[in-house]
This record gives sequence, C-alpha cells and structure tokens, in this order.
Amino acid sequence: MSELLHETIDGLPNLCGSEDKIARAMASDAPVFMPESGIDFARLHSAFANALHMHQPLIPAGGGDPRTAGIIGNLQHMMEHPEIPDAHNATVFKWCYGRMGEFIPQLVREGLQPRIMLDYSGTLLHGLRQMGADDVIDRLKPLAQDPIYRRCVEWLGTTWGHAVAPSTPVQDFRLHVRAWQHHFAAIFGLEALGRVRGFSPAEMALPNHPDVCYEFVRTLVDSGYRWVLLQEHSVERIEDGSPVKKPHLPHRLVARNSRGQTASIVALIKTQGSDNKLVAQMQPYHEAKGLSRLELGGVSVPPLVTQIGDGENGGVMMNEFPPMFLRTMHDAARSPTQPMNGTEYLEHLATAGVKEDAFPAVQPILQKRIWDRLKDGAGPQRLEEVIKELRKEDKRFHMEGGSWTSNISWVKGYDNVLGPMESASALFAKRVQGGMTTSDPRYRKALFHLLVSQTSCYRYWGQGTWTEYGRELCRRAEEVLKHE
Repeated sequence: MSELLHETIDGLPNLCGSEDKIARAMASDAPVFMPESGIDFARLHSAFANALHMHQPLIPAGGGDPRTAGIIGNLQHMMEHPEIPDAHNATVFKWCYGRMGEFIPQLVREGLQPRIMLDYSGTLLHGLRQMGADDVIDRLKPLAQDPIYRRCVEWLGTTWGHAVAPSTPVQDFRLHVRAWQHHFAAIFGLEALGRVRGFSPAEMALPNHPDVCYEFVRTLVDSGYRWVLLQEHSVERIEDGSPVKKPHLPHRLVARNSRGQTASIVALIKTQGSDNKLVAQMQPYHEAKGLSRLELGGVSVPPLVTQIGDGENGGVMMNEFPPMFLRTMHDAARSPTQPMNGTEYLEHLATAGVKEDAFPAVQPILQKRIWDRLKDGAGPQRLEEVIKELRKEDKRFHMEGGSWTSNISWVKGYDNVLGPMESASALFAKRVQGGMTTSDPRYRKALFHLLVSQTSCYRYWGQGTWTEYGRELCRRAEEVLKHE
C-alpha cells in the first residue's frame, strides 16, 4: 500500500481511475484497531463513541456572474465576503476543521487514550485545498497516518459530495462513495484508507424504499465497508416493525428488494435526534455511565452509546466542545466507562467471541407494512402498486427515507432541483455507456460537476439562492457532457 495517488489531476480532485487500487486497500479483513487499542475490554461497564461531521459545499460563487463564476468552497466565499450572514464565523469554522489535530496529540502526551470519529465530506477537503488552507490538512494527516495517533481516531467514509441516499440516483450514490475513497486515499494514503471500515450517511439519511435501500447497502458492501452509522428513528425491528429495543448494541441492517434479493451490513445505532449539544457536552459519556453490561450472543459485553453532530456548527460546538472533550477524556481515564471508536468496539466484540449473526436484525422504517402484503420476488411493478395502496390508506406513509429529523423531506417540494439533477445523471450514464472510461479526462470533468451538483445543501436550505446554485451546477454538468 505504499503506492501514491495524485491528489489533483488536471486541476480537479482525484475522484476516479484507480478503482483496482482502492478495492485492494479496502479488501483486508485484518483488525486495524485491535492491535493498537490498549483498552481492557473485559473490565468495562460501558463505552461511548462520538463522531464529528464536517462539511462545506462547493458553490458557483467565484465571480460576479453565476453562470460563469468559478466553483469554490463555501468557506472561502464566507471569508471573501464578510458582509454575508454567518461570515464572521468563517475563521472559527476553519480552526474547527483542524483542531482535533491539536487535541489528540495533547491528550496522548498527557498519557490518555482519547477517541473520536471523523466524517469529512470530499467537497470540504477540496475546498480547503483550493483556498490554500494546507495547514488544516497538515494537522489532520498524523491522525490518519501516525501509529501513535491513528489508534485514537477513526475516519468514517461518506459520500464525496454530501449526497443524501434517498433522493440521489442509485448509480450516482455509488459514484459518490467511490469518489470519496479516491480523494481520501490521495490525501492521506492507501494505507489510511484501508483502516476506513465504517460509513456515515449524509444527514443520517437512510432510504426506506426497498429497491433503493437494497442498492444503498449493496454499494457499501461492494465498496468494502463493514458497518454503517444509522439514526435509531430511521429503522424498525424486522419481527414486528417496532422501534429498536437495545440501541446500544450493534444491529444488522437487512435490505430486501422487490425481486427477492437480500443484502446486509452491520449497523451502529445513533440514539436520539439531531442536537449538537449532545456531542458538544459529551452527553454519550454521561449516558453510558448509567449503563451496565448486556448479553449478546451468549457473551457479556459493554453497551456502546454512539452520537454524531456537526463538528463546527453553532456556538456549542465552537465554544463548549473543546473544554468538554478534553475534560471528558481525563474523567473517563479513571472510569469503567471508556471512549471507543466504532470499528475498535466491533473488533473487541469479535475477539470476545460475539458473532455478527447474534446482532439483532433491523430494516428501514415502514417496510414491515410493505412486506405484510408483498410476496417475495413480486417485482418492482407490484411494489409500486403496494406503495400506492398504502399511501392511499395512510397519508403519513411515505418512501422518502428516514434521517436525523422527521420534519425535512429530501424529495417533496424540490422538483426544480431534482428534475435537473436526474437529467444530468441520465446524460452522464448515457455518455458512460457510450464508452467513456474512468481514466478519461472527459469522464473526470463530467463526474466532478455531477457530484458537486448533488450536494444536500441545495435542498436543505429551502427555495432561493441555494436551489439556484443547485440548478446552475446541474446545467454545468450537462454542458460538460454535451460538449466534451
């Protein structure tokens, strides 16, 4: 794994062309955290895992005319335009993106065993490079490469362009997953990529349409991921469709499609809704301290409280998180409740003799109602008929996915963005079928524009400037595909 990938090619981030190298890096089944863990798993009462999500979109704002403006990072735009809302936070955001590169070495020097999981979108990493924030990347590199620090930090895979799975064409979702792996390996190395075993979906969005969820899980498994982080409210127990009963134990996400095919992957359950205060104030530690060991597969194991929040967004993350994180790592050092990362926890379970088939099975929300009336292998047409029947009977029934919140749809009301996105996606697929390969410069340029256009921000913030950004990026993607 000593091979190096170029971080940029023809002025664009490295998003494709080294599929074989990426697959080899992700293929190893050897434990990556267990040999360096240093945690006495047998003595723990409980454990906790915190993840920080970091993201900034790329936007067509590098100039006056939106149709010709350069595509730059939103953070750069904030710094160049102090008059826009929230721009005063830009320098703090930048510090937040690199500060774990300060905190982890500090705690290690103090003789502690800190833990954190990191989820960085590809658009953020590219935007940082583009604006010259090399110091941020340089602070992060030891966390992925240095054996002293890498045991403390777990990098989570995600979609390169922060695309949400329920409303991203399934073939493009796979492109996002592979593009992130390319880009991460190009920055931090193939060996570092080989340690990336968990996947963090953008916005915690899990498709609940059976055929879409099946492709979601199959993409993760095909791409070498071993587990996925899910929001507890986005899944249900397979047996009876009820909520998860023991969210602090690992589960298996089982995805069935209308043709009778099944795919599964281990899932760690993020509890409660989306509230950055939970992470900023290290709530998982305090919750975990009130728990005790549980039985799983006939083995007594410590439960794991898992939480994720924005790593930079809001006053609590900017101001309260640093002292609380440092203090908690000191407090936990003397406690039977220890910080652990997701893969580390799963590797300890395996060493203790717990098999994955002992993990309780879950499926996306509302699917039991489908399977109660859809025969196995009935096919896509019958599936759509069943969905229409259920919608007619219950207006609350939907196939728009589940995420960290139930009050935002990633589909409804966004036809003016989703239409152009699907059009660009179809044109890209057509050009690929026409013979464009992943090492072709035309493919790279078209892929970059396509992935940038599918960032969730163009829907999250509602109608207005952000949806116009999304439409413009879709237009550019099509323009590249039509003229290349």
